[in-house]
Order: sequence, then structure tokens, then C-alpha cells
Amino acid sequence: MKHFNHQGFTLIELLVALVILTFISVAGYSGLNAVLQTRERVAEETRKWQHLAYFFSRLELDIAQAVHRPVRTSAGGTSPEWVGHNVVLGDNDAELTFTRAGMSNQSNEILPPQRIAFRFERGAIVMLHWPGLDQAPSINPARNTLLEGIREFKLRYLDHGNNWQEIWPPAGAISGTPSAVEIKITLTSGENVTRIFALQ
Repeated sequence: MKHFNHQGFTLIELLVALVILTFISVAGYSGLNAVLQTRERVAEETRKWQHLAYFFSRLELDIAQAVHRPVRTSAGGTSPEWVGHNVVLGDNDAELTFTRAGMSNQSNEILPPQRIAFRFERGAIVMLHWPGLDQAPSINPARNTLLEGIREFKLRYLDHGNNWQEIWPPAGAISGTPSAVEIKITLTSGENVTRIFALQ
């Protein structure tokens, strides 16, 4: 009858195996961590561009509905239907303010025209919305943050002579709407995005 000697691993062999297993585990964790970080960065970039696309879609829709309706201001004066400032003064002022046609509500009723504005403040673009066109004294607009992560928000306006204007109405005009508006946004991440929208 044959007898077999079953010898176990030596201490050196166990230590070598343990070291190899440690290296494999560290490499596996590093690879998994890199994959997770990459996926998170991709998801963050996707969210950023989705928010930007939504903002431009919303702005394009509002601009397409711009109407020729000046408004009375809270100070008793009159403001043109379309106002573009390159310097914002006051809490309720904005780079772009205009009157847009009313939208339909959930009951499919057409709401009256609305006075809205788009303002850059504290690294975000905020939409202002007044409850009525003609603003009574001390009436403040509702505010809704549309887009965050913004470094710069600039606009230009194409007049009917195909000249770009930094403010609107341009010098010598008191009202009216431009032929088109150019929106340039600089993100805090460094990208520059420019869009041009024509008015009807």
C-alpha cells in the first residue's frame, strides 16, 4: 500500500500568495474607483449640457412669443416692449426685459400677456416674472433660477439695418423690437456658448 505525504504551504509561500492577493485587490479597487469617478464626471457634464439646452429652449420659446406691448412702470412712466441693458441697476432690473404673449394654462385658457426678464446674478441666470403688465408701486416680480454655474451673460441686438447694438432701444429710438438677439454665456468651467434667435 502506498502512502502519500500531504504537505501544506510553507510560510514563505503563504506570504507570497498574500502579497499577490493584496496587489490584485489594490489594482482592482483602483480600477473600479477610476471607472466610478469617470462615470460621475460624465454624468456631471451631461447634466450641465442638459440644463444649458433647457435654458436656451426656454429662452427661444419666450423670445418667439415677444409682442409689441409697452408697459407702465411703478414710477409712473412707460417702458418699451423690449429693453436690453448692458449694465443692470436695481434689484428688479435685468439684462433683458420684454413682453411676451400669454401662454395657455391647464384648462387650455389663453392667459394675458406677461412681462418677463432675464437677469445675471450671483453666478446664475434668473428669470423675473411680474404678476401684471402695468406695474403698480411696490410690486416685486417672482424670481426663478434657470441656470447656474455662469461666469458671464452678454447680449446684443440686431437692428433693422443689420447692425449689432449693445443696448435696446438703440440711440435715437424709443421703442420696437430687434430683428434678432445674440446671447453669449460663459460657464464657470470655461466654455463659451453663443446662440442667435430671430424675432418674428
